[in-house]
Amino acid sequence: MSSDPKPSFRFLVFLLLLSVQPLIFCLSTDAPPPPTVCIVGSGIGGSSVAHFLRHYFRPTPSHPNPPNINIFERRSVVGGRMATVSIGGETFEAGASILHPKNYHALNYSKLLGLKVKPPPASEDDDSMSLGFWDGKKFVFKSLEVDSKIPWVQKIVSYFNSFQLFFRYRFSLLKMSSFVESTVDSFLKYYESPERRPVFETVDEMLKWAGLYDLTTRTLQDELVQVKISPLMIDELITVITRINYGQSVSISGLAGAVSLAGSGGGLWALEGGNYQMAAGLIKSSNVSLHLNEEIESISYLGEYYELNSTNGNSYSCDVTVVATPLDEVNIQFTPSVSIPARKLQHTHATFVRGILNPAYFGLRTVSEIPELVGTLEDPDIPFSSISVLKQHDENDVTYKVFSREPMTDALLDGIFSARLETVRINWGAYPHYKAPEVFAPIILDGQHLYYVNAFENAASTMETSAVAAENVARLILSRFFSEAHLHTSNLKSKSPDSATLHTDL
Repeated sequence: MSSDPKPSFRFLVFLLLLSVQPLIFCLSTDAPPPPTVCIVGSGIGGSSVAHFLRHYFRPTPSHPNPPNINIFERRSVVGGRMATVSIGGETFEAGASILHPKNYHALNYSKLLGLKVKPPPASEDDDSMSLGFWDGKKFVFKSLEVDSKIPWVQKIVSYFNSFQLFFRYRFSLLKMSSFVESTVDSFLKYYESPERRPVFETVDEMLKWAGLYDLTTRTLQDELVQVKISPLMIDELITVITRINYGQSVSISGLAGAVSLAGSGGGLWALEGGNYQMAAGLIKSSNVSLHLNEEIESISYLGEYYELNSTNGNSYSCDVTVVATPLDEVNIQFTPSVSIPARKLQHTHATFVRGILNPAYFGLRTVSEIPELVGTLEDPDIPFSSISVLKQHDENDVTYKVFSREPMTDALLDGIFSARLETVRINWGAYPHYKAPEVFAPIILDGQHLYYVNAFENAASTMETSAVAAENVARLILSRFFSEAHLHTSNLKSKSPDSATLHTDL
């Protein structure tokens, strides 16, 4: 007589142990702690690195958790060279002030953060501004201005001024437009999908891939002569633009010059309340630990991590470190030392004046004869690069912005202005002093995980170029530190500078 087999008690215990063993293993095995990325600088570069690290991060077996991100800012506010100034109870852009209609990162930021885009002020609107080119003694060109709000009258005046410019510079205007459009089209390659776009380890690779490298090897003047733009237009209109946008002459490198010219076209925009809100919003949305009033004075690589020390006496351990501020005028000590090309910054002195200009200074009889935007030709005796109207409060009360290469003394301002109710001065280490051929700092400063966003600035310096450089750095970090294997997606070779004397050890 047969009976159903009964499993023994020992066999049941054995099966139970087998079933719970994976659970016991999981409970006893801790996931690796998330790595820490430290970013020095809270401007558009640093905030964009944080944003793109969050945007592109994908878990891997060795890094299942997103990184902790610390941002260190030596000042009490974020934004870097994006800042505002208050004068007469009103707020104006003091630093980076305009954006191009094809600055797609900035446009996406404004949409993501719900920021309000505003049109440019009248002094930056091609259709309504009055414009004059001052040679130190007289206006060599001055557009027509008619005090009328009637739309058809304004349209006729606009057509007349366009005809004036065409009559003066002829087809060189079209050649300049073609030169700028070609450069912008090449720059648009940086917005292609990440699947089609390499991750770049050097600025040289980045520029060559987009077809922009050659522009950094020659001056803007050389490029303009090659496309047969007239000497008169180079000496006047184009010089005025480069002096306003970069505080430099047409001897700047070609790519920076082309970017400067692109910033003089139509469709320019800014953010209501200040462009610095992009940086502030990206930092907030990226779940960052923000350390204000924390100036980093040393960065040391200790084998497996970086130690950052601040002037406050604090020390921070970081798996990855990103420098997102120009190293030219900050005193950060690196151990071991790092080498970057010797470079000086071009300082722009922005002087904001609420008052009224002195027409006699310009050889005119009335204030109404002075153009809303006064640009200047290249002459060392001219004490300012430009004077522009920010807002006209009434007939004898106007807020102006003056750009100059040197500080504007009270005695000088008293000659240019009939009256000054309020004056605010800001000294910006605004952008590199461009000189062709450009030599670029390494993006990876030490061959490990120390990165330099501002290496790209020697190509061109704008809010958008900083965002483009930051996006590449974020992808580079993810490919080199967080991926199972490094991504060598660019097979372009970069040229190293021949002379070691061009480099500075920090």
